[in-house]
Amino acid sequence: MAQDFDIVRRLVSVFAAVVLLACASATIDPDAPISVERLSLAPNEVHEKCLQLVPGDQLEYRFDSAIPLAFNIHYHEGNAVIMPLSRESTKEEIGFYSPRIAQHYCLMWEAGAQATSLSYRVRLKRASR
Repeated sequence: MAQDFDIVRRLVSVFAAVVLLACASATIDPDAPISVERLSLAPNEVHEKCLQLVPGDQLEYRFDSAIPLAFNIHYHEGNAVIMPLSRESTKEEIGFYSPRIAQHYCLMWEAGAQATSLSYRVRLKRASR
């Protein structure tokens, strides 16, 4: 039984590392806005772009998809996922997000039961430091 627990613990650690690496590899450079056209998302597939934000920063985003999808801006606090912005079903959004606290934030899009295409643009304006 203890051996089973060790296996589960290792799998959870590997999964957490993969999630962190995936998010870390998709960072946003404040000097280079990201623009993506017609990114294919398979059914239930998730796509993220992540970055460190501090109060005073402003994140500008816009996107559209062929069919409605879920969109959120979130960060992790311990085991909890905090979503200051969440849309369950939307085909397009244009907006700005200014954080209240310093955190590693992710913009996340999730396709529904059908595949879709996603086009987006994300631009970061850093707070004066």
